[in-house]
Amino acid sequence: MLDSPSKSAALQNYPNPFNPSTTISFKIQSACFITLKVYDVLGKEIAILVNEEKPAGIYDIVWNGKNNSGIKLTSGVYFYRLTAGSFVQTRKMILLN
Repeated sequence: MLDSPSKSAALQNYPNPFNPSTTISFKIQSACFITLKVYDVLGKEIAILVNEEKPAGIYDIVWNGKNNSGIKLTSGVYFYRLTAGSFVQTRKMILLN
């Protein structure tokens, strides 16, 4: 983890498209409660990757393409949303099986 970034951001996941896993990086400007969630194209919550207080910094989270129940998801477009205090950003990713 590096020193405090100048602003919060959800970075594009890599690789994208991915199979079987991808890395989602994000940076947060100041300590706050963070959620990082994955949604399907209908807006249904699929997975909760982060749900806790974090200090300012840069983070990498690996997602294995499974839902909260541990079931591997089908190929398709998914979205991940970073919420850090009042900051919210959503990005698109593609899972190819």
